Amino acid sequence: MEEPITQSSIEDICKQIHGNLGNFSLLVRVFTGLSTQHECQKIRDKYMEMYGEDLLDHLHNKIDCGASKTCTILSLSMINLHERDAIVAKNAIFKERGCVNYKALIEIYVGRKSSHFFLIQQAYQSKFRRHLDQDIMSIEPPHSYQKILMALSASQKAHSADVSVHIGKCDAQRLFQTGEATSGGFKIDEGVVLEILSKRSIPQLKLTFSIYKHIYGHSYTKHFKNKYHGEFEEALRFVALEASMKGKTKDESTLERIIMSQSENDMKNIRKLYKNIYEIDLRDAIIESIPIGNFRDLLVGLTMKSSIGL
Repeated sequence: MEEPITQSSIEDICKQIHGNLGNFSLLVRVFTGLSTQHECQKIRDKYMEMYGEDLLDHLHNKIDCGASKTCTILSLSMINLHERDAIVAKNAIFKERGCVNYKALIEIYVGRKSSHFFLIQQAYQSKFRRHLDQDIMSIEPPHSYQKILMALSASQKAHSADVSVHIGKCDAQRLFQTGEATSGGFKIDEGVVLEILSKRSIPQLKLTFSIYKHIYGHSYTKHFKNKYHGEFEEALRFVALEASMKGKTKDESTLERIIMSQSENDMKNIRKLYKNIYEIDLRDAIIESIPIGNFRDLLVGLTMKSSIGL
């Protein structure tokens, strides 16, 4: 286990950064060498105390001036996880006019614990003076993803964190009976799906999809890709895939979101899951997908922070 960073070390790091503010390679080495986000925050606070400048503002200025994505990741590493997700959510909705990144939103709505999701909504409102759910519902033109995201938002408010195999079996059977078992071929009953999504916790939904595959021998979304590929089916398919992490891909933007949305402890589990699914280590996937440079070094460094014991 690494030793906690000392006050003198923090001051030395701040002096080093101040003398080399344009040196992104140095910043990458510094922040990937820190054990936790809390230590990153200590550096930011001490720098402000010593020099009256916010490191985050400096990096944002570099971003505004067209600097590389390295600055974006460095700035996100200085804030807590729910604030990061709030920023990712806003960018998903507003960054590209007319092009909403619904998959990034689904990753947040499915992949976060209820307690964390509540903090994301608070951070979004505090930082942007807006309501996340309202912004999603106001997206034009309307899309089926909006209905599913609102159902998932309701599921995050489920009071019980416990999961029930009995409920999972009942919901799986209901999905089957209103889908595959219907006369005239497979057809999704949107009302049933949205009711289940809105009334069950995220862990319970994950269990339901797992039970469905166990009972019927294939995933709930098996027929979606080839026979039924409307908006609602596409959105629902991604939710089910995301619940098992099989919706993850090896493209650069997804790798970036995976890394920046996880705590130091969660990253250990993410790397194990990623390797099980793709038979390649997350670090190696980054090296294969992203060109040599500070950005790649930063993502690799953040990924390997919690590599002990893997």
